[in-house]
Amino acid sequence: MKMKFVKNIQFTRTIKADNRLREFNFRKLGGLQEGTFTVDVVDDRGNRIMFRMQKENNGWKIVSQPLPDWIIKSESIFNDLIEEELQHA
Repeated sequence: MKMKFVKNIQFTRTIKADNRLREFNFRKLGGLQEGTFTVDVVDDRGNRIMFRMQKENNGWKIVSQPLPDWIIKSESIFNDLIEEELQHA
């Protein structure tokens, strides 16, 4: 019997967004969601915002959904962080 192990990747980074340091949690699961990361962050009111990023062409893009501008403007930073983490994994 051949077994395949898929490593879960998860990491946290503090990023300055909307002139404030915020903690973003990234998580990638293997299997069906191989090209998807889930990301979560807390807004100014303490509400948790969750969104997905998907591999498109040669970069990670936010999956279209209503999000605050400060998250959308940080998309390129998220892309760089994910790529950096995947190189070390």
